[in-house]
Amino acid sequence: MRRRIPLRKRLLVRLLSVSALIAVCSVAATAWLAVTTTTSALKEEQGQDLAADNSILARLSGYAATHSDWTDVRRTVRELAAETGRRIALTTTDRTLVADSAPHGTPLPPRPAASVDPLRTDTYSETGAQLSGIDPRVVGPYRLPAKERARLDTLAARRKQCYERYGLQSTLVRTASGRPVVDAPDGTETAGYGATVCEDGRLNTPTPTEQKALDDLSDLARPCLDRAGLDLSGPLFLTFDPSGKDPFAGGYLIAKYARAGDKATARAARRCILTARRTQLEPYVAPVAELFLGIGDQNPSRFDMSPANKAKVIGAAGLVLAVTVAVTAVVAIRLVRPLRALTEAAQQPPELHARVPVTTRDETGILAEAFNDLAERRQRLEAQRKAMVSDIAHELRSPLTNIRGWLEVVRDGVVEPDPPLLDSLHEEALVLQRIIDDLQDLAAADAGTLRVHREPLRAGDLLDQVAAAHRVAADAAGVALRTEADDSAWLDADPVRMRQALGNLVSNALRHTPADGTVTLAARRDGPDAVLTVTDTGTGIAPEDLPHVFDRFWRPEKSRSRRTGGSGLGLPIVRHLVAAHGGTAEAASEPGEGAVFALRLPVAGPPADDT
Repeated sequence: MRRRIPLRKRLLVRLLSVSALIAVCSVAATAWLAVTTTTSALKEEQGQDLAADNSILARLSGYAATHSDWTDVRRTVRELAAETGRRIALTTTDRTLVADSAPHGTPLPPRPAASVDPLRTDTYSETGAQLSGIDPRVVGPYRLPAKERARLDTLAARRKQCYERYGLQSTLVRTASGRPVVDAPDGTETAGYGATVCEDGRLNTPTPTEQKALDDLSDLARPCLDRAGLDLSGPLFLTFDPSGKDPFAGGYLIAKYARAGDKATARAARRCILTARRTQLEPYVAPVAELFLGIGDQNPSRFDMSPANKAKVIGAAGLVLAVTVAVTAVVAIRLVRPLRALTEAAQQPPELHARVPVTTRDETGILAEAFNDLAERRQRLEAQRKAMVSDIAHELRSPLTNIRGWLEVVRDGVVEPDPPLLDSLHEEALVLQRIIDDLQDLAAADAGTLRVHREPLRAGDLLDQVAAAHRVAADAAGVALRTEADDSAWLDADPVRMRQALGNLVSNALRHTPADGTVTLAARRDGPDAVLTVTDTGTGIAPEDLPHVFDRFWRPEKSRSRRTGGSGLGLPIVRHLVAAHGGTAEAASEPGEGAVFALRLPVAGPPADDT
């Protein structure tokens, strides 16, 4: 029976307790260090994350402003993810994935961080300030070809040289469309005069490409302006300011109404022109996309710990390590000590195996007890092996000695080889043959090679055959042999092997039943089993001998006399034959009241053609 170990003594509980103690110390140290060292760093990180998010959105808006689709955006996304340490994903408005820096199959964050739409943006400006409307990097049809750009560059260089002749420091700036803009300082009389002389108007005149785009924009804006009832007088109502942040926004027309004090009309004009520009530029920009941002797996460290904090971390880690080593050493020593004793005992020669002292009540103690039991069983098996060898030699020596003795006296002429002597020698040879056959059956059973040929078998027929085979021996011994069978008891068994098993039981019963006694063979069905019993009215078996009746070469006579016959192998063979059929063999007895041997086998149904 398995021994129950107290919960507090179980090895698993002790190891879990040690692990929990180490974990508590580690968590406490980590929490303390986190609270004392990372508060300011987290604030700094939040500001850096916000700046990084704005930078990501500005870069992707710039890509959308200069590309008509998102075909080649994956490289840009990977570069941004590597620079910022963030996870970046772009999807269409219906959540179809366009590009993702995370591995394939990684779920998206629950909500997008922003929409990437260069025609409706408020996140980009070259100076860092926010502005609303169209990203100035969207130039579309206003992009200057190389020839026009070269001509404007020449005009810009001349104007810059003109400014310099008047002592004015000017700067040359190139807009997204490729147009150069020369800025000169204002506020002085000399500057005003130089600007008047140098600004001949040629640099500010739209090129053919820009003029065509402005005309198309006028056509797109005209219906909206007409519906708003705005005055469209003048040959060209949409002009551009080359020095402005958005030179193509129709500032002339809007300013006209603003100067007239009609702010509502100016707002209506601004809306119409903005709508027309978006319609004009839409074919030149990438479709609207949703931007998802997450935590990347290459997020660089953005702060360094101070020496004091580093010392705290090292000290806490060292303390936790010292506690861990100390506790682990104590537990390990207590666990290893009995294991070492087991190892030393197991390494001893088999004949020197000794009991291992059991010093604990946990799994190790149970293992030590199991080792002691195993050693004791091995000793018992070794004793049984030696006894079996002695028994085999004894059983074989008796008939061989008889045969040799009679043959020697016949050879010496002392006795004539008459028929009674030959019958005696033949009987001794049969005894020797039976012992060898029994040993062969036991060897086959031990090796697992004992073969059985199963077939449907009525238990009543089996009992009748066994009784008929032993009827003469029963009559000679003056013992009544009876059979009692239930017709519903069927077996799926080897008839030859089952007759051998029942024959051994009947022979044994007849040998131990006095004259006028009775041996009864019975068969009945007990649920899923069929039970075959052999009951005698003999002397019975002593309680101390009952557990050994199925041992090999066991006989109740301590002198091992063959007066009662038998080799001590019949009952072990019965047990192996029944086990080969998936059954069990049992014995029960009361001294002076006989014995009952029961064979319990799985029941089987009759054959299909049985009537």
